[in-house]
Parts: sequence; C-alpha cells; structure tokens
Amino acid sequence: MSLIQAILIGLMSCTAASTIACLGTTVGNYTLNRPLVASLFVGLILGDVPGCILVGMPMQVMWIALVTPGGTVASDLRAVSYIGIPLAYVGAKAAGMDLAGKDAAGLASSISAMTGVIGITLFYGTAMMNLIWQHIGWARLDKGDLGIIGKVDALFPLISHFVLSFLPVTLLCYYGADAVTEIFASLKTDVWYVKALITVGAVLPAVGIAILLKSVVTKTTDLIFFAFGFALAKSMGLTLIAATAVGAVFALINYQLTMVKAGGGGAAIDDDDEEDV
Repeated sequence: MSLIQAILIGLMSCTAASTIACLGTTVGNYTLNRPLVASLFVGLILGDVPGCILVGMPMQVMWIALVTPGGTVASDLRAVSYIGIPLAYVGAKAAGMDLAGKDAAGLASSISAMTGVIGITLFYGTAMMNLIWQHIGWARLDKGDLGIIGKVDALFPLISHFVLSFLPVTLLCYYGADAVTEIFASLKTDVWYVKALITVGAVLPAVGIAILLKSVVTKTTDLIFFAFGFALAKSMGLTLIAATAVGAVFALINYQLTMVKAGGGGAAIDDDDEEDV
C-alpha cells in the first residue's frame, strides 16, 4: 500500500467519525462508518472494489446489529472499516486466499474484532480531547468572547479527528499493510493456530445475526418467518435485492391483514361511502 492510499483511507476515516461537525451522525456514523459502505471507498482507493466488498461483507454481518445507545459504544466501526478492511484485504491476498471463500471471510471477521478494540480507543480518546475544547470555550465565554462558539463547535473538533483518527489510521494502514503482507506471505495457512483464527472468525458473523434477532424478534413464532425467508431465498436462488423485494411484498401483505384485523379497512370503506353520499 502506498502512502497516498494510506492518506486517502485516513481521510475517509475522518469523514466516517460519529461526531465530526461537517457530516454529522447520519452521514458519518450510520453510513460511511459501516463496513459494506466503507468497502466501496476502500476498494476505489486500493483499486479492487469487488475484492474489498467481499472482505467487507462478513464484517458487516458481524456488526450488523451494532447500535450506540446514549454514550455506550461497544465498538467504533471507523477502525473496523478503515483499518480492518485494508489489512484483511492485503492479508488475504498475500496468503493467496480466495476472497469469496470461507478462509478469507474468517480472516476478515477475526481482524475486524481486533480492530474494533482500536476503534473504542479512538472514539473515547476523541471525546476526551473534545472536552478540552469545551473547557476552553466556557472559559472564553465567561470573558465575553462569543466568537469561540463556532471554533469549539466546528474547528477544534477537526484537530481532534486529525490527531486521533487521521494519523492512527494512516500510519496503521501504511506500515501495517506491509507487515501483514510479509506475515501472511510466509505463513502457512494450514498451521493449527492459523486454522483456529480463521475458524473462530467464521463463527463471528453468526453472533451479529443472533444479536439482530434478539432485538427484532419479539415472540418465538417470528422465527418461522425468519427461517422461511432463508429457505425461500436459497431454494429460489434469489439475490439480495430480489430477496428484499419479496420480503417487502410479504411485509405489505402482513401490514394489510393487520389493519383489516384491527378494523382499519372497515373504517376506510365507511369514509368512501360517506363521500359518495
């Protein structure tokens, strides 16, 4: 990986931060921060969009149910997306793995778990540094300096993200990519500890699905629809977009039946009759 590529990935990590002023939480934390979205931009930078997306897919499944309620942050996906994806990609390529295979998916999941810990450090480190700017802002406001408000809100946080997002990501991608390449190029993937790493990583996406089910499924019978969707998609050979379209149709049917059962359909008919009269 060249220095220019590492710098571009570092800049992307800044835009994907959850608190950066210019993009906000919706564009940053809940869009650019996600591995599947980030894999597109990392792929454009590294020159292999399909390969990076294949690496990012198991990471996305693993963290699919991640939310940040209040100040609780289980893992900052900024590091997973912009450190984990490049390192997993170069590692899988160096080891000669098929990027669409199980070994590459297991490696990607394992690396994403490790880089997620780095992300927590970056997140809380940035928050602590921003507290310094807040104290400076309050002190200047007490002296009547209203111009400090804009600086504390927009300018100073950019310094925090440069120090604790851009620099770590850039350095880890630039130096870490070469280290990972050398390690996996000389490492035998049939060694027991490498197999263990890949095997454990292959199980991790199932954890993400389980957490998602725990937050979505409200009663046991809901699992029937979940299993039916997988069986239908597998038997019909549906793509992700086609499966989404089929699911939307079933969701609409379920909604209409629920409204009829609740008496919504009857009320709508009465309104039409009154208008005709």
